[in-house]
Order: sequence, then structure tokens, then C-alpha cells
Amino acid sequence: MSIRDVYIVDAVRTPIGKFGGALAAVRPDDLAAHVVRSLVDRSPELDPARIDDVYFGDANGAGEDNRDVARMAVLLAGLPVSVPGVTVNRLCGSGLEAVIQAARAIAVGDASIAVAGGVESMSRAPWVVQKPERAFPAGHQQMFSTTLGWRMTNPRLPAEWTVALGEGAELIADRHGITREQQDAFALESHRKAAEAWAKGLYDGEVVPYAGVELARDECIRESSPEALARLKPAFRTDGSVTAGNASPLNDGAAALLLVDEDGLRATGREPLARIRSSAVTGIEPQLFGLGPVEAVRKALARAGKGFGDLTTFELNEAFAAQSLGCLAEWPGLDPAVVNPRGGAIAIGHPLGASGARLAGAVAHQLAAAGSGTGLAALCIGVGQGLALVLER
Repeated sequence: MSIRDVYIVDAVRTPIGKFGGALAAVRPDDLAAHVVRSLVDRSPELDPARIDDVYFGDANGAGEDNRDVARMAVLLAGLPVSVPGVTVNRLCGSGLEAVIQAARAIAVGDASIAVAGGVESMSRAPWVVQKPERAFPAGHQQMFSTTLGWRMTNPRLPAEWTVALGEGAELIADRHGITREQQDAFALESHRKAAEAWAKGLYDGEVVPYAGVELARDECIRESSPEALARLKPAFRTDGSVTAGNASPLNDGAAALLLVDEDGLRATGREPLARIRSSAVTGIEPQLFGLGPVEAVRKALARAGKGFGDLTTFELNEAFAAQSLGCLAEWPGLDPAVVNPRGGAIAIGHPLGASGARLAGAVAHQLAAAGSGTGLAALCIGVGQGLALVLER
């Protein structure tokens, strides 16, 4: 069996909304439907009935995004009912996992045209209550938030594995000697680059605002200063260095990509943005989840026959400044100038299930703008995993 080339024809995303912000009133299945519909409309020569499958990442799945949000998006977007949809969950890597699974199906001939993406509404993530072991309990019942982090944790897991995500970032800061000042400087640079990219119109070709919502650009980008960030209190340790200012916020948003083989490319009548070269997933101790991309990136580059010196652009998800700086410290051959040139998740936002698709789309658009090159998208993943994807043009 021959392996087919897989191309990214287009990629779109919503502006990323802040927790309780402009997109908080929009259901996650509607956000997903919006990017699917927008993506299809941008390729008018493509018959939507030719889409073989829709893959969507979703990290929560406890609320309105339950019951296969990918299929719901297909139906809400008005695609033919013959188009199926599958939802995948690799937590923060879910959107990128969807892209990888769709690409794999095309590469082996199980599909010719696929949509892949991700969605998350952290604003609308519900509270949940466990069912009692027997009917009509007399006592109070505990309610769990599904917005982020561990919930209903299995007591058999070692306590050192199940620390808060921010404590995991503190552990990485300890391991690599990363200071508060370094983290705040990294965060400021993320905001600066994102604001500059928007001002230059670099996101105009990929962001599709949601109708009826006044949100033209990513909602969490802000102007700040070292002095303002220094005034924020540590969020996880009284003497710690991780704050709300040097971590990614809670967010709402969706992203989608159109993937095709050679036949599918002809059906769209378009030039591809980029070609998928390789991917890799790895595991690590859960409390050190932030370093998950380190080995995944190395493996993905090796499979593509590439090195850090070949990279034109690298979109690394900024879950925490400490986490990102920890990864960069373990890649001494990487030029930091190619990392997140248009800002990262600390400024843009991190709607969990959508972020990986956002990163892959961003790399594809940046390679198209450059005209040629090699790009990389990678994320750390809660519970200790890393995921990476290599693209080229």
C-alpha cells in the first residue's frame, strides 16, 4: 500500500474569547459549526458531499459539547447528512490530534477530503455531580467544575502526579532555574507580538468572526509592563513565580482545517498552504506535563528528516511561560526567533480542544506567506503527554 501525500488547503479560526467574555453566550457546538461552515464556504468549487469525515478535538465534553460535537457541527453547519463526524480527546492536544487522525486516514486511502479542527467553551463548561451509590442520599453532594484540571480523581493515582497544572509549571521553573522576571518578560513578548501581528493584518486571512458577536480580534491581548506584571501575586505557591500574567488564560474558540490528497486538491481547485510531513506523540511524568513536547518535537523532526536549523516557524503552545521556557531550554539548537512569531497562547488564549488546530493552521498560513519552508506545531498536554506535527511547503 502506498502512502499518499496530505495537503492543508485552508485553515480558519474564530477570534479567541476570554472566560465570561464576548463568546460566552455561544454554545460550543455552534462555534464548531461556524468554523466548519466558514471553511467550506471558502472553497466554493468543493462539493460538501465529497467530505469523507469531520474530526474535531474537544477536551471537556461534559456540557453542550457532549454527544459527539463533530457530528453536531456537521448538522448545524448545514452540510449534507451523509457527512460523518468523530470527536477525539487528547486534552490540550485534542485539536492537533484531530488533524493528525484526519491526515492519517487520507494518507492510507481511507479518505480523500476531510475537515479537522477543535472547539472549547471554557465559559460554558458545566458543574457536575457524581451519582450517589444508592438512591436518595440524605447528605450534601459535592459539585465539580469541569472548566479545567483534575476532577473526581482516582485515589489510586500517586499524589505527586495529580498536582494542579500551575504547580506543575512551578516544578519546571524549579528544575530549570527559571525566574519570575524571565516568565514575565516572556509573557510581555507574547502580547507584543500578537498585538503587532493583528495591527499588521497578519491574522486577517485566517480569523472568521462569529456573526452577531462584537469580537474582531483575540480578546485577551493587552498592553502591560514589567511593573504591572510584577505586582501580580503568585497563583499556586505563596512564594512561587507562576501568576495569572505569565500563564495562558481560560478561553472560548474554535478552529478548522481542510485536508486533502491529490484528488481532493483538484476537487477544491485551490493551491495548498502546506503539506503534512510527520507527527509524534510522547508521554512523561504527569506533573511534568509541560515538558511533554520536548521528545515529541525531536521525534517528529527526525521522522521528517529535519532538524531545528531547518525550521521557518514553530508554533509552541504557551500553557505557561515557565513551561515554554523549560522546553526551549532543552532545545539548545533551536533559534528562539522562529518561535511564535505572531504571539502565543499567553496573549491569544488557550481554548483547550481548539488550540492544537489553531497552531496547525497558523503554521500552514505562515509557510504559505513565506512561500517555502518547514514548520512545526507542538503542545504540552495535561496528565503528561506531548504532541508535535511537522509541515512543509
